[in-house]
Amino acid sequence: MILAAAVTNAYITLGCIGRRGIYLTSRFATVVHKTEDEYAVDFYRMLELNGIKPEEMEGSILSSVVPPVDFAIIGALTRLTGKKPLVVGPGVKTGLNIRIDDPSQLGANLVAGAVAALDRYRPPMVVFDMGAATAASVIDRKGRYVGGFISPGVRIALDAGASGTAQLPRVSLEKPGSVIGRGTVAALQSGAVYGTAGMLDGMIGRIAEELGEPEEALTLVATGGSAEEMIVSLCKHPVQFDPQLVLHGLWLIYKRNEK
Repeated sequence: MILAAAVTNAYITLGCIGRRGIYLTSRFATVVHKTEDEYAVDFYRMLELNGIKPEEMEGSILSSVVPPVDFAIIGALTRLTGKKPLVVGPGVKTGLNIRIDDPSQLGANLVAGAVAALDRYRPPMVVFDMGAATAASVIDRKGRYVGGFISPGVRIALDAGASGTAQLPRVSLEKPGSVIGRGTVAALQSGAVYGTAGMLDGMIGRIAEELGEPEEALTLVATGGSAEEMIVSLCKHPVQFDPQLVLHGLWLIYKRNEK
């Protein structure tokens, strides 16, 4: 069994993974000023609450898009497992055929998600990683990672609307009763929720056109939290939600680099 940590701007997703799959997952807020000791205590308590001893871990792996926290997370994982974690980045074997201008610019979590998607689903496909940003990975019929797009995440869009205007309030991210909002709060929620779903539907059509594929030939997969699952369920295209996609990809990458 290994510890896998996927760090995004909002959350750290920690998972215990073994040959039989993912045993448990937990989410922590990404806090830049937290120390190695603080993260180690947080992770240790999570394991303790689930009856898992750190010495049961054979190793760990980290994917991160937040460089300022990497030192502390690496230190915490090292203290828990007794070994330095494998950090997804240049020089790590992933098995992913990346065909973009500069492969080194591809985020580690997108790499892990694409690796998992190719293991679980059939290309051509579009993989949506939805969090602080909504990032899409496009994989062609030959299994090559050919590019994608990045747009602001739904929460960032909501916060930006409130902070950049004089009269729009901050609202919770919830599904409104209808697309046509009958009040400011409902209108904001509709724009965020249905607007994001509509954006995904529109981009799927454009991606299919550029790939020269019919839309129904694309496998559509998304990962993220509960709010993102709600949004995906409103898409007109059949998007499958896979919340543990990145953790599964980290397990595959760890095994491919195992000595």
